[in-house]
Amino acid sequence: MNGIATPKPRYCLSWKRLGGIALGLCLLPAISAAAEKHWQPPKTSFGHPDLQGTWTNATVTMLERPKQFGNQLVLTPEMGKRMEENNPFARMKELDARPTDPNAPPPEAGTNVGGYNAFWMDPGTRVVQVDGEYRTSIITSPEDGQIPYTDEGRREFVEGYAVRNSAIGRDGPELRALGERCLVGFGSTGGPPMLPVLYNNHYQIVQTPEHVLILVEMNHDARIIRLNDEHRPPEMDPWLGDSVGHWEGNTLVVETTNFHPLQEIRSATRHRLYIPHDAVVTERFTRVGPDQIKYEFTVEHDEAYTQAWSGAMPLYTTDKQIFEYACHEGNYSLPGILGGARQEEREATQKAGSKN
Repeated sequence: MNGIATPKPRYCLSWKRLGGIALGLCLLPAISAAAEKHWQPPKTSFGHPDLQGTWTNATVTMLERPKQFGNQLVLTPEMGKRMEENNPFARMKELDARPTDPNAPPPEAGTNVGGYNAFWMDPGTRVVQVDGEYRTSIITSPEDGQIPYTDEGRREFVEGYAVRNSAIGRDGPELRALGERCLVGFGSTGGPPMLPVLYNNHYQIVQTPEHVLILVEMNHDARIIRLNDEHRPPEMDPWLGDSVGHWEGNTLVVETTNFHPLQEIRSATRHRLYIPHDAVVTERFTRVGPDQIKYEFTVEHDEAYTQAWSGAMPLYTTDKQIFEYACHEGNYSLPGILGGARQEEREATQKAGSKN
């Protein structure tokens, strides 16, 4: 068995192998799905389904599907549990916690001396489960689990990421990554779509009759969703975009567009993607049980993608608090980068003068 399940039936093992036990395994997901379908969420005092609380989307599952899984979205329970047990981040923390060798040679000039260690990493241990199924990727469509860039979209991504990932700073601090500048969180943690990163994967949701607030632990971003409203003019392009929502039964549907142009390249350790400032992202928040919200999203842009692409993952309740993200623009890295660039310029000028 390669650990990849066929679409139907779900979780059914061979009758010849396990006899009546296989029947129980086949029925459990169906029972669970039926229970979730008929479960009714609590309501707020003003009658809306209650999504309030602190939630986490921490997972070891990546946005795009690893190539070895091909077009297979669903894992068997055995493979899903094995992936959780063999969590590479747990091994990374274990290795990083080893005592430092005081006799180790210093790093060579020009090499990466590293940043903070694995102690700070907290990506979670769970594999994404949606509708009772372990998933190989957050992306559910297209079938290959990859972002379907057009040639133009991929060019914009490659060129933008090259700037984001280069040792820039010589032309001004405004070209540094937004996460470094402490303006918004790394990657697409604040979204939309809201994607998990290496740490600070908590979200607090607060509701009023006219608004839904999502407070993002990473960089204390706050997205305010206006209910039953119109989008603001395109020239108004705030961080995290312009979000307008409405209720469809028990599901909060949120449409966001008019993203800030500097957010087009979203890069983090867990995902890298290009979302144009005028793309449209539609999210669906459905509370499917006392401790879980089903989070779904679709991203659309005719020029950047060959088709709309979609994803799904759970948000789980957590009793952990949201910590202050004590980040501030103008931290030590920026004067260091700029100071280093100016020093290189002085050295180049001195070298040119000595030749003359």
